Amino acid sequence: MQTQNALGALFLVFLGMVEVRARQPCSPKYLRATAMVCVCNATYCDTVDPVSLPDVGSFVKYTTSRDGQRLERSEGKTAAKSGASGGIFYTYDPSVRHQYVKGFGGSLTDSAAINILHLSYAAQNQLLCSYFSEEGIEYNLLRWPIGCSDFSTRPYTYDDRCVNDFELKCFELAPEDTKLRIPLLHRIMALTGRPLSLVSSPWTSPAWLRVNNKVYGKSRIKGEPGDRYHKAWARYFIRFFEEYAKYNITFWAFSSQNEPITALFISREDFPCNYFSPQHQRDFIIQDLGPALAASPHADVRLMILDDGRCHLPNWADQVIGNSTAAAFVSGIGIHWYFDSVTPAGLTLDVTHHLYPDFFLLYTEACNGYLDWDVKVILGSWERGTYYSSNILTVRGPPCYDQKFVALRR
Repeated sequence: MQTQNALGALFLVFLGMVEVRARQPCSPKYLRATAMVCVCNATYCDTVDPVSLPDVGSFVKYTTSRDGQRLERSEGKTAAKSGASGGIFYTYDPSVRHQYVKGFGGSLTDSAAINILHLSYAAQNQLLCSYFSEEGIEYNLLRWPIGCSDFSTRPYTYDDRCVNDFELKCFELAPEDTKLRIPLLHRIMALTGRPLSLVSSPWTSPAWLRVNNKVYGKSRIKGEPGDRYHKAWARYFIRFFEEYAKYNITFWAFSSQNEPITALFISREDFPCNYFSPQHQRDFIIQDLGPALAASPHADVRLMILDDGRCHLPNWADQVIGNSTAAAFVSGIGIHWYFDSVTPAGLTLDVTHHLYPDFFLLYTEACNGYLDWDVKVILGSWERGTYYSSNILTVRGPPCYDQKFVALRR
């Protein structure tokens, strides 16, 4: 198989769908000798051939290459026996199942919304179609920051007007929600041909709930689990779901905190983060968040723990869902890709799944250019594209267990 100018051919064997439309090819623009992008503007954007099922004995191949191919579809015949056609031989046994893939997607952060809305309306539609429609790559997962994130232009939460507002009487969504992200989400929902699952995560809480009395910076929730600060923070999640329900938006899952540990090692003083140890997260779930969620109309929203690097596994899972009371409120474990190269999947993901097979593993964040010295944006970078692709294909390690995972991109 030729791999010099391609990610490699991914062979997909299906059982009976029919191709109904032709694709529009990539319109290439070369930025450097080794960097090319497909132009998407108000009048033209490349589309993807629909997934279709070949006859028995045939395969369908989708190829992306450095030379400009973008998920180009082709067909071929499978060999009758190993070695008959030369090259790589694949065997598919439908009775053997290793993992269930929930889907793929990205994050609609404030910065993403701002950049999309700076395009012309027609170009916005083309871009959204390329990500979410049946003519595009059909993202079906979307991560959603609860309040500000490190991809926001300002620090904010949904209860900044009052101090010690334990009853959350001043709670209100921000303009970034009501004027930017929610309107875009409604347009996305109108484009999708299959259900869209939303996953939410908070970066920080209102200043009056935090030890440093600021929305940003390295800090933690005041007091201890079970007290009025933690009760208010638990109610904050429920109010978030209630306010979004008014816009006919529901969530599939959420985590109780984005990067509860890693944020401590970030040098930026303006980074919004709440510190949680696994024991603190466990007790918060047992005494505050779990009961509040279970008693609310949103009890079907799945709660995730960790939402940080897999290097903290399996210890984090042992500390939280190793406790049966906490485990009763939890559905899964959120994971970030940072430093995966030095934390083997077999010693983290596989072991965790083996110990806790009833909890899903969800990759919730991956971002190129995250180190302080990295170039933040490199248009047309093939290397960054293959970095994402390789991580998706190799994330699970040895096929030892019935591991469940999904990869999201920020």
